[in-house]
Amino acid sequence: MSAPKNMVDLAQRFDADRRHLRLVAFGLLGSVADADDAVQSAWLKASRHGIDGADGVANLTGWFTTITAHEALDQLRARKRRAEQPLADPDELDRLAATVAAPADEAALLADSVSTALLVVLDRLSPAQRVAFVLHDVFAMPFETIAGLLDRSPAAAKKLASRARGRLHGGPAVEPARAAAHLEVVEAFLAASQGGDIAALLELLAPDVLRRVDPALVGAGVPTELRGAREVAEETRHFTRRARAGVVLLIDGAPGVVIAPRGRAQILLRIGLGLDDRIHTIDITGDPDRLRRAVFTLPATGQDRKRHAG
Repeated sequence: MSAPKNMVDLAQRFDADRRHLRLVAFGLLGSVADADDAVQSAWLKASRHGIDGADGVANLTGWFTTITAHEALDQLRARKRRAEQPLADPDELDRLAATVAAPADEAALLADSVSTALLVVLDRLSPAQRVAFVLHDVFAMPFETIAGLLDRSPAAAKKLASRARGRLHGGPAVEPARAAAHLEVVEAFLAASQGGDIAALLELLAPDVLRRVDPALVGAGVPTELRGAREVAEETRHFTRRARAGVVLLIDGAPGVVIAPRGRAQILLRIGLGLDDRIHTIDITGDPDRLRRAVFTLPATGQDRKRHAG
């Protein structure tokens, strides 16, 4: 591709790559608004370099991508310095969950780059790990380029991505067939909770299921402990909005649900199964310390589950 002839040409080249740059920024930041800020900042920086800065650049898309990724990295580092806290106010959580349905452009970004579940797990990585993993594993950027962005050696960048991969997927289950069955039940539970499907919930819940919840997460008059399949199933209809912000992840190695509006974990549901493959306990917490200590990993894919079942 020839070098840009003037600033108008440079702007047109940037606009041609804008969707790709938004995908990269969204994968790194997990927010359309933040991604758009990073892309806009990248254009301002590219335009300041001007034609002279772009002169001799063999791959303009790569140059734009590197600038955008650098802007996103600065945002990630700023987030870590702020040490954002989980929401303490259930009303605030409900307001945020009410907006969980992604606008069309955000839905497209999710479909083309990373899943919501992956965003939740990526949020636990260090900025350098997240950048190395997303740029290499999702967008196939070479480690030599990533190394320059992170001010590390290519070997160190490769190690960052490898560590991120390990944190995302965790180790193999001790009982893979049992873990697969547990995962299917939790996925069905979340789907039924999101749709308010009482009949499906009654099939999944043990007759004497016990639900425990932190008092801060529910309003006055809601018991912190509730027993019985019918009672628990009926209660879920009051929390379908929150459930729609949920994703199924492994929480400390066991399948559970993370309520994560905008990809940020706010509530954990630890789901206990009996030998009958029904849900016997549901422990719900939004305690900041427990949230911070919890280890999230991605569940096995459907193909992995079939292999273990076979």
